[in-house]
Amino acid sequence: MDILNAIVALLNYVVVPAASYGAQLALGALGVTLVYGILRFSNFAHGDTMAFGTAITILGTWFLQSHGVNFGPLPTALLALPLGLIASAAIVLFTDRSVYRYYRRRKVAPVTLVIVSMGVMFIMNGLTRVVIGVQEQNFADGVRFVISATQFRAMTGLEEGLAVRTSTVITLVTAAIVVLALFRFLNRTRTGKSLRAFSDNEDLALLSGINPDRVVKITWLIAASLATIAGVLYGLDKSFKPFTYFQLLLPIFASAVVGGLGNPVGAVAGGFFIAFSEVTFTYAWKKVLAYLLPANFVPDGLGQLLSTDYKFAVSFAILVAVLLIKPTGLFRGASI
Repeated sequence: MDILNAIVALLNYVVVPAASYGAQLALGALGVTLVYGILRFSNFAHGDTMAFGTAITILGTWFLQSHGVNFGPLPTALLALPLGLIASAAIVLFTDRSVYRYYRRRKVAPVTLVIVSMGVMFIMNGLTRVVIGVQEQNFADGVRFVISATQFRAMTGLEEGLAVRTSTVITLVTAAIVVLALFRFLNRTRTGKSLRAFSDNEDLALLSGINPDRVVKITWLIAASLATIAGVLYGLDKSFKPFTYFQLLLPIFASAVVGGLGNPVGAVAGGFFIAFSEVTFTYAWKKVLAYLLPANFVPDGLGQLLSTDYKFAVSFAILVAVLLIKPTGLFRGASI
């Protein structure tokens, strides 16, 4: 029984939360890696694109709720998500046309575009705060749990309860559908193949008749969509605050670099690797160890390797280690 309780505690506090967080990071990292692989620069405004798209989705959610519209047991935000997708697509296309295209046509160094994206980041962050404010927003509604800890205990007779939140299931299912659809698009469609060809060899792609403006536009649309979906899923799972998405940029970039910058498969793998690393290092292991070890060997403290305050430090440490040891990442992406 103690072993089963330990397994349930591990699932409840480590595996399930890390899987949900990993799916969110994977979607965010996919957007970063596509922009890097096709447009050749690291987009530091990606986190604030997530925030902006999520903010518009929240406003749409509030509008629907004020008119008595809901999605039954599912969050109303899923009905408002298309509004967020349209808004984020519009702002990134406007940003590209008014800012990035100027520098791209002059073939500036990638580091210049990185610096420009930092300026765009601060502008978008300020715009998001003006649109929705700086306060924390909880916008999840519908049924909170697919299965609650109390229900699990009643069904199994175990001391530990496993709680599976609706937002977790939605995150994992949505992420799986989006990733599969994206990979199918990149590998099976003519447009997707043109994006891959442009990423592999821009000059050869241009000679083949591929329209570079169309490639750029589609890349931004995909990146904005991935950012908004990831942002909304993160907000449903936790809460929304503009500055939180600014902080998420570090684990998202760490995920992309660890997996292999420019490699979509690596971005997904890197997202889960970073998420499980953060949760594992900051989880208080005392509860699990209490089931597995004799009472005399159970630590007096919480059994944490690191405080939760150092969660992002884990991402940073892994990022630095990968850059020093294997700059191309786990799946041989581009080195930086």
